[in-house]
Amino acid sequence: MTSLRFTSRTTSDGVVERDFTVGEVPGVLWSPAAGPDHAPVVLMGHGGGLHKKTPAQRARAVDTVTRWGFHVVAIDAPGHGERPLSAEDEQVRDEFKQAMKTGDIERFRKVSVGYALSLAERAVPEWQRTLDAVQELPEIGTEAPIGYGGGISLGTAIGIPLVAADSRISAAIFGGGFFAYEEELAAARHITVPVLFLLPWDDQYVDRQDGLELFDAFASKEKTLHANPGDHRTIRWHGVDDGFLARHLG
Repeated sequence: MTSLRFTSRTTSDGVVERDFTVGEVPGVLWSPAAGPDHAPVVLMGHGGGLHKKTPAQRARAVDTVTRWGFHVVAIDAPGHGERPLSAEDEQVRDEFKQAMKTGDIERFRKVSVGYALSLAERAVPEWQRTLDAVQELPEIGTEAPIGYGGGISLGTAIGIPLVAADSRISAAIFGGGFFAYEEELAAARHITVPVLFLLPWDDQYVDRQDGLELFDAFASKEKTLHANPGDHRTIRWHGVDDGFLARHLG
């Protein structure tokens, strides 16, 4: 098993932020400076083209720590953040730019789905190894409940197969802005934990019907859809059942 190695530590306003690596995967762990052991852990995915410590992501993580006393873990997806770009990553980014420049939605969809499948195949095992390593920390352990705290677009494209594959995760927040494709729908049909799904109603590239189809595929007995105007870049996190993860993770 690959262990977690901390590389830096800062503390501010009661929140401890520790950068780490698990093998070659860089991540960050936000924790309360004081609190009981074995508090719940929220895994937080990031959007496409972004990274684990964007201002918006960090703000949500800090809010989760200070409001609920939870730990929050984020890692960079392959080809994102501190991670090197592969030849595939470079090619896909060029194809994205070309599809957006020409307004070719079908090409954009094809490239997006293919890249998401590739990233999920690599990222899901990385998330599971990271969770294994986090559970070895004495202040967390295997007793801590685990939730997936979302991530719009890419964070959902990776998060859905992760939650479907890992029974340790007991509640999840996903977000639209990504296409519904058969592999993702199949994974969603295996998810039975409570789900909160945020749907951008007017996304530039992804029709809302994709989000509705994906939401319908979840096998969860408890699932809630929250739609708001705008695209996936303007999703509003605050005011959207802020207590969802706290209610299900305790």
